[in-house]
Amino acid sequence: MGVARLLAKGWVVFCLFAAAHAFNLALSRGEQPLDSLQAIAVCVFLFGAMGLLFIGGFGMSAGLGGLTLVQRLRPHHLLPRFNEVVFLVFVVFSFVNQVFLAPMVMGTPFAAAVNSAIYFAVPGQHALAGALGACALDNGRVFASATAWLLAVVFVASAVSRIAITAGLLRIERAFRPSSFGPTLLAGLYGAVAIICFQLLFVGSAYPWLGCAAFTDITGAVLIGLAPLMLGYLVFAALATLRASGPEN
Repeated sequence: MGVARLLAKGWVVFCLFAAAHAFNLALSRGEQPLDSLQAIAVCVFLFGAMGLLFIGGFGMSAGLGGLTLVQRLRPHHLLPRFNEVVFLVFVVFSFVNQVFLAPMVMGTPFAAAVNSAIYFAVPGQHALAGALGACALDNGRVFASATAWLLAVVFVASAVSRIAITAGLLRIERAFRPSSFGPTLLAGLYGAVAIICFQLLFVGSAYPWLGCAAFTDITGAVLIGLAPLMLGYLVFAALATLRASGPEN
């Protein structure tokens, strides 16, 4: 689970998730669907290509033994593994929940129970609810955040249950595709970034910095619906890389 591959996965998911919310916001403003879709598609293509080009340049500098891109590419590289499939399903569900379900169930006992559970486990949920309350904004955002954190916890628990398999695959991949980062250094890098994101999102240090307008546009939508899941994936990546850096059991 090299840095370039992890960044590429995260960048693609971020661009598609943000594009979906941009399209939904355009429809809510009464814009024409086809015109909005064309404009958003162009932006996503250019923005995504720019990021992937940068990430690809970083990957090419990682010491790949002189192999060309075509020689390194294999069919199984294009297929997501089980953890990635679960992650993508959770991301799609989080988006659907944000846009359609959360506004409808926000005042129900079920939503109250989920919110209470996340309030107990995630300090950042209090900070988010406080920031939304100060802006007189909710419309299901608190429940959407609680659901995203719940999905993140389920994903991490599911992925960690198969961490030995993932670590074994990483050892095999490292043997055939050397990286400029050692496994221990890479695990430390993932862990350091995860700790920073943990402080900003799980503890909630980032929410007071945001203005009210941020929660009504794509920035707030991504932070509420996608950021917890991406943090969960980063935590799993750190744990799996650390496990792969040790001797095989």
